[in-house]
Amino acid sequence: MRFRVDIRRREGLSDPEGVTTRRALRDLGYDAVADVHFGRTIYLDLDLDADDPDAATADVAEMCERLLANPVIEDYDIEVVG
Repeated sequence: MRFRVDIRRREGLSDPEGVTTRRALRDLGYDAVADVHFGRTIYLDLDLDADDPDAATADVAEMCERLLANPVIEDYDIEVVG
C-alpha cells in the first residue's frame, strides 16, 4: 500500500525559505507573487494488508507524529495513492 504524506509549516509560523524565495521572485520581476510556502512530500510503501486501509493510515499518522513531521510546528496530510 502506498501513501503520500505532505508536510508543511503550521499556519501563522514563520517560513524563512518561503520569505527568501518570495523576495527573490519579486526581485526577478514576479510582482504578483504574494506568498511562498515550502513543505515536503514523502512517499511510503508499506507491506500491510490492503483490506484495512484505516489501520495502515493510523500507522502512517503515528510515523508522522514520532519521526517524519515535527508536530509542534508542522501539519501533515496523508493520502493513499495508487
